Amino acid sequence: MSFKEDLKEIAAFRFKDEKLMPIRNVSYYDLSKFLGIDDQIETLLKNTFKFVKRLPASDVLLWGERGTGKSSLVKAMLGRFFSEGLRIIQIYKSQISDLSNLYGLLRDEDYRFILFFDDLSFSIGEDSWMVLKALLDGDIEERPSNILVYATSNRRHLTKEEDTDEKFANDSYRETISLVERFGIRLSFSPFSKEQYLKIVRNYANLRGLEIEEDILNQKALEWIQMGGSFTGRSAFQFVEYLYGEEMLKKLNFEYIISNKYINS
Repeated sequence: MSFKEDLKEIAAFRFKDEKLMPIRNVSYYDLSKFLGIDDQIETLLKNTFKFVKRLPASDVLLWGERGTGKSSLVKAMLGRFFSEGLRIIQIYKSQISDLSNLYGLLRDEDYRFILFFDDLSFSIGEDSWMVLKALLDGDIEERPSNILVYATSNRRHLTKEEDTDEKFANDSYRETISLVERFGIRLSFSPFSKEQYLKIVRNYANLRGLEIEEDILNQKALEWIQMGGSFTGRSAFQFVEYLYGEEMLKKLNFEYIISNKYINS
């Protein structure tokens, strides 16, 4: 199947060896699963809606704590706007210097493309950010109007904030901040409170159809945190999936199967 044929049916791609490779098993995220980030959802929805309607839209940097929904929210846009021509291309930092070639592949297509950098960050002295900055600005070659950049990062300024007296490092740090400023929209994701975390747990439990008293669910959810989790949407999801698996095991009479295995071995 050719790239043009893939575009009709495939939602996401990777850029590899100067070609776009289809991702056939895409993780779509339902916006109803997100809690505690209503402002971020509204902003990204509105920006993406403008983009697919061929109105002026902005590049977006989503930054903040791990597990707070940054990457999942970007993927949710794909599920929401696929039928309106939105496609996502996963890009890695090592491929930044090849983006001008990608522009050439996409320029004349009648779809809207988000170039997605997940967990983007740079080290002091690294120069690939300069290429990205030039491409975001348009460089000499104008960026195609059917391309936006969405990036997630755990770092507000895309680089590790270090105290240093070295002039070169300070200059490099200031320059990476100038890269951040090229993103027209910058969305921050803060850690959740305990109450928000428990609310998210309850939401996931309801979606899974788990019938468990709220006090017991909350107690187990907090015990999960004590085992190394954190007050994030990711931890809430992982906990509920674990709990759901445990409930399904009970229905399969797992303890009986295990006890018989050892008795008969």
